[in-house]
Amino acid sequence: MQNSPVSSLVGEEYEVEVGPVAHGGHCIARTEEGRVLFVRHALPGERIVARVTEGEETSRFLRADAVTVLEASKDRVEAPCPFAGPGKCGGCDWQHAKPGAQRRLKGEVVAEQLLRLAGLTPEEAGWDGTVMPAEGDKLPAGEVPKWRTRVQYAIDDEGRAGLRKHRSHEVEVVDHCMIAAEGVSELGIEKRVWEGMASVEAIAASGSNDRQVILTPRPGARLPLVELDKPVSVMRVDEKDGGVHRVHGRPFVRERADERTYRVGSGGFWQVHPRAAQTLMLAVMQGLTPRKGETALDLYCGVGLFAGALADRVGDQGAVLGVESGKRAVEDARHNLADFPRVRIEQGKVEQVLPRTGITDVDLIVLDPPRAGAGKQTVHHLTTLGARRIAYVACDPAALARDLAYFKERGYRVRTLRVFDLFPMTHHVECVAILEPVKKDA
Repeated sequence: MQNSPVSSLVGEEYEVEVGPVAHGGHCIARTEEGRVLFVRHALPGERIVARVTEGEETSRFLRADAVTVLEASKDRVEAPCPFAGPGKCGGCDWQHAKPGAQRRLKGEVVAEQLLRLAGLTPEEAGWDGTVMPAEGDKLPAGEVPKWRTRVQYAIDDEGRAGLRKHRSHEVEVVDHCMIAAEGVSELGIEKRVWEGMASVEAIAASGSNDRQVILTPRPGARLPLVELDKPVSVMRVDEKDGGVHRVHGRPFVRERADERTYRVGSGGFWQVHPRAAQTLMLAVMQGLTPRKGETALDLYCGVGLFAGALADRVGDQGAVLGVESGKRAVEDARHNLADFPRVRIEQGKVEQVLPRTGITDVDLIVLDPPRAGAGKQTVHHLTTLGARRIAYVACDPAALARDLAYFKERGYRVRTLRVFDLFPMTHHVECVAILEPVKKDA
């Protein structure tokens, strides 16, 4: 006896009332039959027609787009970008919401994740519930912050540049990305044909006039001659090893933070918003209050942003150890911090390197882990080192909340939490949590 095929619900439409925002750039709604919908392009409280984009009869939930708005929220605006909306570019989640509403929605997501995964209310996390915009990002209605200093364009089969559709490999061809920084837009990537390329990443450093493109060719394709509207250095991704190699120009861009210049090579990690590095560095230093002569760890240290700020503040009698897994980032960090003799950078995974160092006590810790978070093993190790304060920088509130729960189990409480809207129009936020050991009763 054969099992009957599961029927797809893609294309089905439901008239629903939209419920609360959820982590991931969508809101939750329920059909009359009780099916859960994760709906993009909607806002809480609206009545809409939702069209299913993913899901089957047996799915726990369905993904959908709001294709018709029957009763609009007062927070709704016409999306400024012509490429935003159902079935179009997946880069932005909240083009249809007022900027203040976007920050409010992000705050609700952070609060929900903290409560659900860490058992913390905003008050218990030392957070007033606000999501702070970056300096200069408060603009009149209809204007969009041009904040994205790194844009990875996908290239379609005809060599045209665009951006991926939501949860898809399909390319939405664009002639302009509204959230791209001016330094990216002025290169004119969208105006030319990129024959044989799979993607073109454009980088416009905010700390210098350095511009770079990183080309990823399709298998067997030759590199084009790159002639853009502004001078750029060119890198390519090797199809065999995935490494990034110089074609011409500098193999790095120069960024600035804390009155220092940082070299960032081979498309390495640097915060995308032009004011993000300085904003996060200040939040971390204000939270930690480093003192002369203290010892500190900078974990997942990248090219050394926090290690440099710490070294400057703990002085010649202090010491800083940075740990980073990326080989090129380690080379850059060592170059960037070469004038600090008391800074050491180790290459490797944090969970493997830390036990090898033999370090048993430290005054301060900064960790800025990847999206998945640090994890239970690493958190447990960190709580054995006796740090008087720990700064946790997080780009994912769910991972942050999970790790805060592990810290809580091991005797560290959240002293303060600050949340920054460093990715306007998207669902992403950046959080800085400052932790300290719980005082034991005498």
